[in-house]
Amino acid sequence: MWKFSIRRIIIMIPQVILLSLIVFILAKMMPGDALTGMIDPNIDPNTIAEKREALGLNDPWYEQYTRWVGGLFTGDLGQSFHFKMPVTELVWQRIINSFWLSVLTLFLTYLIAIPLGITSGRYNDSWADRLITGYTYIGFAAPLFIFALVMLWFFGFYLDWFPTGGSVKPGLVPGTFEYVMSKIYHMLLPALSMALITTVSTVQYLRSEIIDTKQKDFILTARAKGASESRVYNRHILRNSLLPIAAFFGYEITGLIGGSIFIENIFGYPGMGQLFYNSILMRDYSVVTSLVLLFGILSILGALLSDIILSLVDPRIRIK
Repeated sequence: MWKFSIRRIIIMIPQVILLSLIVFILAKMMPGDALTGMIDPNIDPNTIAEKREALGLNDPWYEQYTRWVGGLFTGDLGQSFHFKMPVTELVWQRIINSFWLSVLTLFLTYLIAIPLGITSGRYNDSWADRLITGYTYIGFAAPLFIFALVMLWFFGFYLDWFPTGGSVKPGLVPGTFEYVMSKIYHMLLPALSMALITTVSTVQYLRSEIIDTKQKDFILTARAKGASESRVYNRHILRNSLLPIAAFFGYEITGLIGGSIFIENIFGYPGMGQLFYNSILMRDYSVVTSLVLLFGILSILGALLSDIILSLVDPRIRIK
């Protein structure tokens, strides 16, 4: 187990290095630079050129990349040209909101997916199975941003059950019970909107696993020995069907990264997804490159986590 984990971590290192290089080069290939549109056009062009020279924007790309990577190791991600503050501090403010939104989304995803998947798999070809399967088909077909807009309009504006923006009610003192409840209240609608869409793949996978496990020889043997139906399902079918679901936990985290960009912008939730979108519009390249690199590293770590969990579930895949 330790050999497998260490080998996967070693493989991850060149992946992160290649990712950082690709992210930096693509950012430099984007039109304009951090000063584009941020300086009064009436200012003398020589002054603008001096400003670019002082910021190192005229240096060769490999010098800028080396300087950027050096800052990564010291925790210095540069300065945000729009927010006028260090990128590290800016990202830290937003990453906490995105973290708790992702935690709540994962909780709701499994809270919805596991009961539906078990019901659909155990009673396959029943009316309950058809209804659940129909829900998953609609979930696969519905774009996340369209579904989120509908949820925002219906529950936020029409019924006025949930707030339509922000992450907490203004004026509350951090750390108090009212502050915590307000944070959860603001996260509930965006988390539920994302969970209802992301849960469909887990439901379908769990359903297929249960149906497939029911046909295994050891299940037929357990029934032949006179084991009760509830014991067969709880001790054999359900246990073996749920284990592979745990292995996809890391990939669920990866999927939330892309979804958070749509969700946070639609619901006006101040997280990393909203910061990433606004930074692209404002050509705040120091923030964009840092966030893309962070998203990429989280995706790689999610895949690593899934591989480790899968190796625990199924020892046959471990690399000796």
